[in-house]
Amino acid sequence: MAQRDPKLAEIDPVWQRITGEATAAISDEPLLGGLVHNSVLHHDSLEHALAYRMSQKLASGEMSEQILREIADHAYAESPELGAAARADIVAVYERDPACHRFMQPLLFFKGFQAIQAYRVGSWLWRQGRKDLAYFVQMRVSEVFGIDIHPAATIGKGVMIDHAHSIVIGETAVVGDNVSMLHSVTLGGTGKEDDDRHPKIGNGVLIGAGAKVLGNIEVGHCSRIAAGSVVLEAVPPMKTVAGVPARIVGEAGCSQPSVTMDQLLSGEI
Repeated sequence: MAQRDPKLAEIDPVWQRITGEATAAISDEPLLGGLVHNSVLHHDSLEHALAYRMSQKLASGEMSEQILREIADHAYAESPELGAAARADIVAVYERDPACHRFMQPLLFFKGFQAIQAYRVGSWLWRQGRKDLAYFVQMRVSEVFGIDIHPAATIGKGVMIDHAHSIVIGETAVVGDNVSMLHSVTLGGTGKEDDDRHPKIGNGVLIGAGAKVLGNIEVGHCSRIAAGSVVLEAVPPMKTVAGVPARIVGEAGCSQPSVTMDQLLSGEI
C-alpha cells in the first residue's frame, strides 16, 4: 500500500483544522474524548480517519471493521482523488449548511457526508471490477444511512446533501461538481429500460427537498429545482423550475444557487 507523504499533512489545511477542532472539542466535552480520539486524533491523515469512520459505521456480522477499513485504506492510497473530493465535500458542507460550525462535524456526525464518502469507496470498487463488493457497500450505506446511491453513478466533488434522508441516485446518474441537494431527492429512471436512463445534473445545481428528477434528461448548470417538483424534461442552465410536472418559472436568481442555498421562488408562480 502506498504511504502518505508525512510532509503533506503539514500543508493540509482541512486536516489541520479538523485536528485542532478535535482537541478543542475534547476540552469542551470530555465525555466525547473516546470518540474524538478514535475517529480523529489517532490518525495521521484525513484519509485514514475516513477509512476508520466508514468501517465503524458499515461493519456488520457479514463484514468486519478490519476488512472494511483495509478496503477503504487501499482505495484512498490508490486513488488520491477520493481524498481530494472528501476535502471539497467538507468545505461545501461547512460553507452551505448553517447547522455546520466546524470542519469536524461532517466527519463525525453528518450522515450525508459519511454516505457520500462510503459511496466513493464503493464506486472505486466498481471501477476496479469488484462489483459484488461494491454492491455490499451500497447495501450497507442504504441500511445504515437511509441513502441509496448506485456505485456506478458518477458524482463530482464539493457535493453537499443536507439532512440526507431518503436520497436515491440511480446507476447511470451523473451529478456534477458543487451540487447541493436536500432530503428525499430522487434521481431515477422512468421504467425498466436497461441503458442510460438516469438524470445528468450539471455543476452548481440546487435540488430542493423531495424533488424527483426522472429519466435520461439534462439539468443545466447553476439551475434550481424547487422542493417537491417532479422534473420530466430537460432544464436549461441558470433557470428555476417548479411544480408537478415541473416547468420553468424564472431565472436561477444568482450565479451560484447551490452555494447561496436560496430556495425562495420570489413570487414567480
